[in-house]
Amino acid sequence: MPTQHYFPSLSFSHEILCFIYIHPSIHFQGSNYKPPTMVMANPTLLLQSIFILFIIFLLPCLSWSCPEYQKQALLHFKSSILAINSSFHNLDSWNSSSSNCCLWDKVTCGSPSNSNSTSTSSAVIELHLFNLSAQLMPSNLLAPLFFIRSLRMLDISQNSIKGQIPALGFSNLSNLVHLDLSRNEFNGSIPPQLFQLRHLQYLDLGSNKIQGGLSPRVGSLQGLRMLNLSSNLLSGELPEELGNLTKLQQLSLGSNNFSNAIPSSILYLGELEEIDLSHNTLSMEIPTHIGNLSTLSSLSLGNNKLTGGIPTSMQKLNKLNSLDLEGNMLTGEIPFWLFDFKELKELYLGGNSLTWNNKMKVVPKCSLSVLSLRSCGLQGEIPEWISNQTKLFVLDLSKNQLHGPFPEWLTEINWIFFLLLSHNKLSGSLPTALFQSSPLSILALSHNNFSGELPKNIGDAKSLFILMLDRNNFSGPIPQSISQISSLELLDLSHNRLSGNIFPVFDPQVNLLYTDFSSNQFSGEVPTTFPPSIEILALESNKYSGALPSNLTKLRNLQRLELQDNNISGELPNSLLQISYLQVLNLRNNSLQGSIPKTLSNLQNLRILDLSINNLTGEIPIEFVNNLTGMIEAPPNQTSLTSRFVVAISFSSKFFITEFVVNELIVNWKKSKQGLSSHNIDMYFLLDLSNNQLSSEIPASLGALKALKMLNLSYNKLSGKIPTRLSDLQNVESLDLSHNKLSGPIPTAFTKLQQLTTLDVSNNKLTGRIPVGGQMNTMAYSNFYANNSGLCGFQICVPCPGDRPPAPKLQEHDNKEEPWILLEAVGIGYPFGFLLTIGIIFLAGYFNPSPPSNS
Repeated sequence: MPTQHYFPSLSFSHEILCFIYIHPSIHFQGSNYKPPTMVMANPTLLLQSIFILFIIFLLPCLSWSCPEYQKQALLHFKSSILAINSSFHNLDSWNSSSSNCCLWDKVTCGSPSNSNSTSTSSAVIELHLFNLSAQLMPSNLLAPLFFIRSLRMLDISQNSIKGQIPALGFSNLSNLVHLDLSRNEFNGSIPPQLFQLRHLQYLDLGSNKIQGGLSPRVGSLQGLRMLNLSSNLLSGELPEELGNLTKLQQLSLGSNNFSNAIPSSILYLGELEEIDLSHNTLSMEIPTHIGNLSTLSSLSLGNNKLTGGIPTSMQKLNKLNSLDLEGNMLTGEIPFWLFDFKELKELYLGGNSLTWNNKMKVVPKCSLSVLSLRSCGLQGEIPEWISNQTKLFVLDLSKNQLHGPFPEWLTEINWIFFLLLSHNKLSGSLPTALFQSSPLSILALSHNNFSGELPKNIGDAKSLFILMLDRNNFSGPIPQSISQISSLELLDLSHNRLSGNIFPVFDPQVNLLYTDFSSNQFSGEVPTTFPPSIEILALESNKYSGALPSNLTKLRNLQRLELQDNNISGELPNSLLQISYLQVLNLRNNSLQGSIPKTLSNLQNLRILDLSINNLTGEIPIEFVNNLTGMIEAPPNQTSLTSRFVVAISFSSKFFITEFVVNELIVNWKKSKQGLSSHNIDMYFLLDLSNNQLSSEIPASLGALKALKMLNLSYNKLSGKIPTRLSDLQNVESLDLSHNKLSGPIPTAFTKLQQLTTLDVSNNKLTGRIPVGGQMNTMAYSNFYANNSGLCGFQICVPCPGDRPPAPKLQEHDNKEEPWILLEAVGIGYPFGFLLTIGIIFLAGYFNPSPPSNS
């Protein structure tokens, strides 16, 4: 029987065939072929051999060229990009002088699917057009590609293409097997025409802005093996028709707004290897028989609203490599059989209401790279069985009830990138060996009872980019070596007992963004030894003294500067205006003197300014408010600082994501100290100049600061009338003008302040009627009007001159007796009136003289 050779169905490009012809010295590996001994060749035989090679190799090279209309379509596509971006060069090989587009970059040709196997015709069957341009492009730019109906594979991912997915265009590409539109700016809904592409096996629409629901028509794509719709704006229920996709191997619907239950039909997908439904609002319980999906290697259901326990059927998922149930509402005891999965590498169970049986002994059969047991009720010392997990990359045991010292064996796990032990009761000092771990990138030990000095070799952890040691009992100075961590971005040492007046000098090239040394015992001048990259600098509640250093201006990227509750003296330097990105400046409760510099108005991004409880004098300069555009209107694209500290690290199957929240900003808000969360601090616009010695009149130009939510000028020496223009503060919620020398009436235009909830004008010399209407009708707390010369109004129950006295009230009668009194009056009055009338008539006739007789 002759040997049969099987050649897989491959698509050779023209370039490969010609390569074979141009390079005839080919070595066939894996065969028993040996070159023959050199002999003189027969000329006739040689010519015949050359002719055969010409037929075999050269003719296909001449015939395998793309059709002219496809070439023109590709050129049209390129010209559409050039019309938007003239500097575009990614498709330079696409030009009209080249006769064969099969030779172009990013183009693959092959036999059209509708031709027979012996045909030598060629057509474009694959276009690899990913990451062509970062410039925004409209989706109608794709129109020329829809003429190439021979396409089986189209990848246009990572191109910033904006607009709806062209429905009719994709309906022309009926031969598509692979379609990748991911990481663009597509919006609108998923066109139903995509669900008619019956040959489709790979569909990736992830990381766009697609809206609407997932149509039940998705069930018609029965050949689909990979479906990725993650990181969009899809919503609604997941259709039961997903169960029709019986060949599906990967299902990624994470990071959307899908709700309600996980459809039970998902259990029909017997070939599934990966499911990602994380970061939605799915509810109800995990399907009881999910363990029947025996081929699953990755199951990600984290960050939903799932309830109930972990189904026991999961014990059958012996191929499981990654299990993510983090951030749900799951209850019950954590089953220890989870640690029997030999293939398990990543286990995320944190952020639920699950409980850990502290009496049970765990002997894991798996070798984990990620273990998250955040808020799982662990008690006692850090479990020693973790010491056998020598390949851990991530360990999150935060928000438990762990106590005892930091174990030495934990410093011997040499591959830990993330170590999160915050919000426990751990104590003792930190071992120096902890900072000898070269890959350690995140160390979060905040909210514990650690004490002692910080290890001097802390700078040996060269890979650290987040270090959070806040809210412990550390003492002593900050080690100088910390400045050697060139990768450091977030450093929080706040709320300890650290001291000293010598601070680490950071290299200007370090990319440190956030530093918090607040609530310690540091002294001396305000340190300026930070790199220019720093954006948030919190130094409040220490013992800093002296004047504000002029070289603060070298921190040119500062957005948030907090120096409140120190002993800083001197005047406000004019040089502050050079920190042009400053959004938050808090100098409350210091000993600053002099006047408010007019140049402070040049801080156009400023939206929170607190200079209260100082010794500032003079006027509030008119120039001070003219240029504060950050308080005049809310910038539409103001960046929230928190987003910089959402950290993601990629592993084999998914991302580990954790967020580190910047500490709250403490302000006087509506008569009490409150913390503004870093999640929404960008929503607040505040100006607090209270508790100083400011004098003269309130500038009417303050009314231009329409974005303000709070204005506090209390406890000063301001005089004159309240400017009517303050009624232009359309967003103000709290207005405090108390404890000044203001006179005249409260402007009636204050009735326009629709957002006002707190108004305090007490302890002034105000007179006249308190305005009536709008929110002013709710400002009825009399203490906020107290100690004025002559205010009146219903809000304080003091009538104003000229007010009409209230109508006298009728005497009230007993409801039960009133009907009887009325009946008695009627009974007596009626006959008496009748008799009186008859008597009058009778007497009138009796006294009337008779007319004289005619006789």
